Amino acid sequence: MGGVVGDGVGAAVSDYIYRRAGSLQAARRNLIIVGMVGAFVFLVPIVLTHDLTTVAICLSLAFFFSELVVAPIWAVPMDIGPHYAGTASGMMNFGFGIAGILSPLVFGAAVDMTGSWSIPFCASLALLLVGAGLSFFMHPKKSSQANGRR
Repeated sequence: MGGVVGDGVGAAVSDYIYRRAGSLQAARRNLIIVGMVGAFVFLVPIVLTHDLTTVAICLSLAFFFSELVVAPIWAVPMDIGPHYAGTASGMMNFGFGIAGILSPLVFGAAVDMTGSWSIPFCASLALLLVGAGLSFFMHPKKSSQANGRR
């Protein structure tokens, strides 16, 4: 439920911010950062607590925030390279597919090797912070203006 709501809220908020502020950076990049940092915030208690109710609520909220990123991140290829949006989206989808194949294997191997679920969750936390940090380098409007039709 948290993921489905996050998808819808992410799309609506991204559109609202763009209409209100007229800024692709605010509508895309800033929402991506909020989603990744929000997921980080709600994954931290999963590593620190053993209370099942707390873990279930935090996982749901982390999923909400991670799905908040979906709509703006799929809009970024159209913003950055409108004439090559299909190619850019395909490359992004390829990366998601590889991550979807490898992450369960790596997560499971880490649990098997260490006997702890904390290690792979901490790695996920680190990746969320890296993703949020790298989002500051996205400049959809600037890139879209520089990308002329060929």
